[in-house]
Amino acid sequence: MSLLTSADPSLWSLTFNAARAPTSTDLTTELAHRVATFNPPESWSDDALLEALIASTDAARYWQEPDETDVLLQDPQLRAALERVASQVSRQAATQWWSSPLATESQQFVKWTDQSPLDSPPALTGAVARLNQWKAAALEEEHLSARRPKAVTANWSGEWWSTPAMARLVTTSRSLPGLGALKLLLVEDGFGWNTADVWPLKPADGSRVAEITGPSDWTDLVQQYPMDVTRSRRHDWWRSGGHDGSWLLPDWSAVASDFDAVHLTVTGYLSTAGRALPVGEARSMLAGWNPDETYWLSDCLLAAGNPVAWSRDSSPASDGVWRVITR
Repeated sequence: MSLLTSADPSLWSLTFNAARAPTSTDLTTELAHRVATFNPPESWSDDALLEALIASTDAARYWQEPDETDVLLQDPQLRAALERVASQVSRQAATQWWSSPLATESQQFVKWTDQSPLDSPPALTGAVARLNQWKAAALEEEHLSARRPKAVTANWSGEWWSTPAMARLVTTSRSLPGLGALKLLLVEDGFGWNTADVWPLKPADGSRVAEITGPSDWTDLVQQYPMDVTRSRRHDWWRSGGHDGSWLLPDWSAVASDFDAVHLTVTGYLSTAGRALPVGEARSMLAGWNPDETYWLSDCLLAAGNPVAWSRDSSPASDGVWRVITR
């Protein structure tokens, strides 16, 4: 929706008003009509498409109920109108890389230097030990979560991500022309970091990469390597996904026995993240995984050059663009 509101600011005002007046079907119907009759440009600019991706990533909230805009976008008339625009966007030359597999020649590791200024390279060894520690900690968290309130409606929060985030594994994203790494722009639940070192890395030949290109790839992964995380996720994911029952995640230590890495395409992110997806009688949710991000589950990465320092001007008068720092 942000792609349309940036092209036609009057749609932003109409969306704002319709979201805050959910009982006004006239506003929703008018918005759906405006979207259905919107005449998109033959080609969207790279900047407009990236801004829309940034807005989508920034809006991710897996620990709370859908907000007014989320509820509005579930309206059947509006969804049908937006699907037409989404189909047109998916055919753009500038979006073809959104569904492409891992870009092996342009993988970049981002280290936020305003969070940790120490000049330390990515840890390219020890993945198996980190995953074993992650699983032990996840099982312990699941055990301790038995003490949480039984009522799913209780005001309780905890771990909500579905990645092995606490395993301290290396993650990468691709570079784009003029941008050291896509992760500089696309971070769920970020902390407004403004400086980073970007390290080029390259996977060893023959590395086994699982691709998540849509919901079925995610649920297949969960079904093949299931791990029950109901107690630790149920309060948060019930609020965001509406399911009161069993929740599953991939057992990442088991995934590592068959794959060296798991890559989430941009298309996979847009079609999968935040949804309560059926896995048998249970559900699973992709949460806390950035678009085009790859988690490396084994020691198969090699350094491919020296790090480059990047900085973003976050002042109100700036354009917020990331630029190389000359040292």
